[in-house]
Amino acid sequence: MEIDYIFILDIIGVIAFAVSGVLTAIRKRMDPFGIFIVAFVTALGGGTLRDILIEAPVIWMQNTLYIYVIIATVIFAVIFRNKLIYINKPLIFFDTIGLSIFTLIGLEKALRAGFSPEICIATGTMTACFGGVIRDILANKIPIIFHKEIYATACILGGIVYFALQVFAVPSIVISIITFLVIFSLRTLAVYFDLKLPSINFRK
Repeated sequence: MEIDYIFILDIIGVIAFAVSGVLTAIRKRMDPFGIFIVAFVTALGGGTLRDILIEAPVIWMQNTLYIYVIIATVIFAVIFRNKLIYINKPLIFFDTIGLSIFTLIGLEKALRAGFSPEICIATGTMTACFGGVIRDILANKIPIIFHKEIYATACILGGIVYFALQVFAVPSIVISIITFLVIFSLRTLAVYFDLKLPSINFRK
């Protein structure tokens, strides 16, 4: 049951980030191949890097269902592009869902591989953020995690909550739900209220 649970979460995260990638690519007027590539790396870039670093099989190379899910998602998002492309909220919504789910998956996979909490939090953050980093680079944008926006910070705080709850022997499913809600809520509130981290500038 636990494997199915992680797999379902992973597929939902892939769909969410793939839609985010499609919307970004369409805004940049990319051709169909470009749209697919951006969707692919957005959905699987962070997870691929995670699997390489923790020396696990790269998930989409072991299970080609991921590729078919991305293809189907790209087709769906392109068909309904006129309903989505001029609306900013869907991009933020799907991106936030993917961010929350992939952080959780990265945390759990690294923990199962026997890494320390600090490494697990770093792995979860990387899983969630690096697909978006590649997406933004391909779209000729400064990656969002390098701005003042609360993005990677939400993943890190979610990871801290994840391990803090384990100290109190909270059931794993409850920990997962709370961790997801913490990351999703922090990112959503940051966007809604324009909350940002302070930037560092040179003194004049």
